Amino acid sequence: LMADKRTHLSAEGTTLYRAAHTGETGGLYALDLAGDVGVLSLYRELSGADEQRLAAVWAGTLALRSVYLKRRPQEASHAANVVRDQISPQEPIWGESWPELTALEDGVPYLIRPGSDLSTGLFTDARPARRWVRRHAANLYGTGRVLNTFAYTCGFGLNATLAGAGVVKNLDLSRKVLSWGQENYRLSGLPAPDLDFISGDVFDWLRRLERRAERFDLLILDPPSFARGKAGVWRSERDYPGLVAQAAALLTHGGHLLAMNNHSGVSGAAFERALIAGAPTLRVMERFGAGEDYPGATHLKVLVAQ
Repeated sequence: LMADKRTHLSAEGTTLYRAAHTGETGGLYALDLAGDVGVLSLYRELSGADEQRLAAVWAGTLALRSVYLKRRPQEASHAANVVRDQISPQEPIWGESWPELTALEDGVPYLIRPGSDLSTGLFTDARPARRWVRRHAANLYGTGRVLNTFAYTCGFGLNATLAGAGVVKNLDLSRKVLSWGQENYRLSGLPAPDLDFISGDVFDWLRRLERRAERFDLLILDPPSFARGKAGVWRSERDYPGLVAQAAALLTHGGHLLAMNNHSGVSGAAFERALIAGAPTLRVMERFGAGEDYPGATHLKVLVAQ
């Protein structure tokens, strides 16, 4: 029944989505699909036999060729660095191994690696935000400039490029995920020159770009909730205003900031206050969250400000 509610997504060119959200499973688990490969995320501990049974039920229900497992305890991002194979096994719990495959979102292909750490290549809850970029970048900016920070595999940058933005820069600490993003560009037949994929500390680069007097018509902020860097620990619930101040300094007059916060402990109102605290000249134009395949979800807050 849960999966039946999502059948229209495939008809709309999306084969990458959440088939069962935690709000529908009593907080026990979530299931994401990438074509006919499932990724089962567990938020409570189950026995090995129960893990196998749950995977087999969904595989049979949806005719999946394999199911991968992600065990997501609290502080999972830290644990993944310590006991990666326990948290995110590289091989499926059910079916055959598919180290990578291509799946679609709104007709755009993305490279997905279901056994690769806790994040498999695209955060499906952010589909409405990527859709906003795809629909608005050309109309708002024409041949303008876009900066996509904390880019991960560059989904936002890819959609801005597909929409016709003139210059799109993707910025992330990890060269590995930027290379993955370049592969996503190539899947859409787009050039992916190294100069447009910048590896380094985002906060350092924002300061550097400001000193160079570089300006952007759209700047995308999608930071993690928690990060440890050279300047110490960054927490979104405490430090977002400072990040917004850095970002706003790089906007053209009339430019837009698309800011995201996925910390479940921060309300939409608190996030909006943090945004305005960082840059009082910003005016919030739109507010939205996760897609329809995340019923009841409140963790993701997206603001478009000008």
